[in-house]
Amino acid sequence: MMAPSDTSPGRTLAGGTLAGRTLTLGPLLFNWSPEQWRDYHHRIADEALVERVCVGEVVCSKRLPFYEDDIPGVIERLQRGGKTVVLSSLALPTTARERGMIRDLVAMPGVVVEANDVSACGPLAGRPHAIGPLINVYNEGTLAFMEKQGAVLVCLPPELPLAAVGALAGAARTAVVETWAFGRAPLAISARCYHARVHGLAKDSCQFICNQDPDGLAVDTLEGKEFLSVNGVQTLSRTVVNHVADLGTLTARGVRAFRLSPHTCDMVAVAQVFRDVLDGAITGAEGEARIAALMPGVIFANGFLHGRPGHQRVAAAAG
Repeated sequence: MMAPSDTSPGRTLAGGTLAGRTLTLGPLLFNWSPEQWRDYHHRIADEALVERVCVGEVVCSKRLPFYEDDIPGVIERLQRGGKTVVLSSLALPTTARERGMIRDLVAMPGVVVEANDVSACGPLAGRPHAIGPLINVYNEGTLAFMEKQGAVLVCLPPELPLAAVGALAGAARTAVVETWAFGRAPLAISARCYHARVHGLAKDSCQFICNQDPDGLAVDTLEGKEFLSVNGVQTLSRTVVNHVADLGTLTARGVRAFRLSPHTCDMVAVAQVFRDVLDGAITGAEGEARIAALMPGVIFANGFLHGRPGHQRVAAAAG
């Protein structure tokens, strides 16, 4: 994998426009075709009003070879489009090969790396890096430790309530605190591949069956009630987190960076809606209506943020 050619980690993550309200497109969590993966990133590079884009395989290392050769070109295209590129690490390395992938990623010079497993935090210590939402930063002590290690951007886990988010944003000294603002919430990673099991396959011979569900596979309870979604070895929420109407509340609590997780909807348009709300061009209610039009039939939620079950939606954000 080629390193970004003009990235200065400390400057691009800790300074510049991060003093304002910025948007990050997180890493693609689903198994898209190489062509769809490449075309998505090219369009984001050319059209999306976001400051940062995370690139890399987080969920399953078996997917990486399909698009690995396209990564250098995508990085270059994103940088030409004015985006800061962040390379995301694997979330649950279980083999020597996967641990080696993380070591190779960390060893690349001039790269902004996002740790999504604590095994990446030690090797990243002493250099500017990011912490992804799959690492549990739940309190001020953990945040302070991450900052001391060199973290300059920390994306909080999506299940944190507003009070905790505000406390962490206020406690940050050298890192920017980012919140999960859009997309199915990542809840767990397992060594077992749920997708393969559903189709009667073993993990080692999965036939990459997860590519049949580009936004995740819906899972119901035994009683037939909607429950969760699965994405290979990953468990996600069934509902789609949408904090566009909560942006005012979050910024009032000191949050300045917001993460959008890619789905098959028009992510350029989704980013535009979030940008318009952040800039005050439209209200949060108008933003909700626009995103609902982009994803008809999808159920949105913000329950975690308001101290409620995550699948619920609270219509009026508390100030």
